[in-house]
Amino acid sequence: MRLTPYSFFILLLFIVSCNSSSEDKQLSDKNHVQTTVQYFSNAIKPDTFRIELQGSKPKEMALLFNITAEGGAPVYAVRILASDLLDNYKESVDLAREKKQKAFMEQELKLFFEEENFLEPAVTEDELADKNTPDKEFFEELRKSGLNGFKYRLGKETKVYVAWSEKEKKVKPYYECCK
Repeated sequence: MRLTPYSFFILLLFIVSCNSSSEDKQLSDKNHVQTTVQYFSNAIKPDTFRIELQGSKPKEMALLFNITAEGGAPVYAVRILASDLLDNYKESVDLAREKKQKAFMEQELKLFFEEENFLEPAVTEDELADKNTPDKEFFEELRKSGLNGFKYRLGKETKVYVAWSEKEKKVKPYYECCK
């Protein structure tokens, strides 16, 4: 069978279109993961912070956030459901359409590792614990250790502040505002 120039062009167009769609998907998948390296559980060796937007429909979406120590050991993981975030913002942000809900979740992903969310140190020497401090002893440990903290949102008004407890060898919340 001999290919005419027209048949060759159609075949070439088909191959290119198939390849470009798979490349777009790979790029899209890459855009749904962000990582950064920060000093957190150790003042000398940095940890890897990773956030991934999972799912394709807002009802199924979730942000999976984890922190891994320099040696590869996981030290923190939390799954934030898109439905919880979207419910918190539905009165103040127009999220009626699925397209806007997806865009909102993609924006949450992009803003997750903003510089202002990395707290150096987690607790300053002159900070005092208040009613939003779940563990006063841990708060004091952080004040003395000078280790860094990280904050993230669970909703419009709810933020969680976490840091490494050298005493308990795990990441714990040290401040939760404002439920």
